[in-house]
Amino acid sequence: MKKISMIALGGILSVGAAFAGFQPDTPVQKPSSMGGFVGGSESIVTVKQVKEMRDDVPVVVQGNIVQRMGDEKYLFEDSTGSITVEIDNKDWRGQTVSPSDTVKLYGEVDAGLFKTEIDIDYVEKM
Repeated sequence: MKKISMIALGGILSVGAAFAGFQPDTPVQKPSSMGGFVGGSESIVTVKQVKEMRDDVPVVVQGNIVQRMGDEKYLFEDSTGSITVEIDNKDWRGQTVSPSDTVKLYGEVDAGLFKTEIDIDYVEKM
């Protein structure tokens, strides 16, 4: 009887411990590649604000990609400044963008020791 009680207690404690730190993520809403309604929860931030954020914070920025800086690295500008963004080839989703095109970029802050960049997940041409 003592063994059964100990096993039951161990099971209850392990299940409780598994859920103790659970908090659901609330990521920035990204447009679906399948289409559909998008809106409501995204909040556009400025380059100036991004440079003050911590690492891995989801962000949406709006402005222009003005220059290619290297392999998958681009210079992005808005009215508050410029920042390097990393856009993988798949994240363009077949779109062609020029410096005169306004884009909305969805990604995460990549805050390094000396430089902050944005790792882009999705490019939306406006």
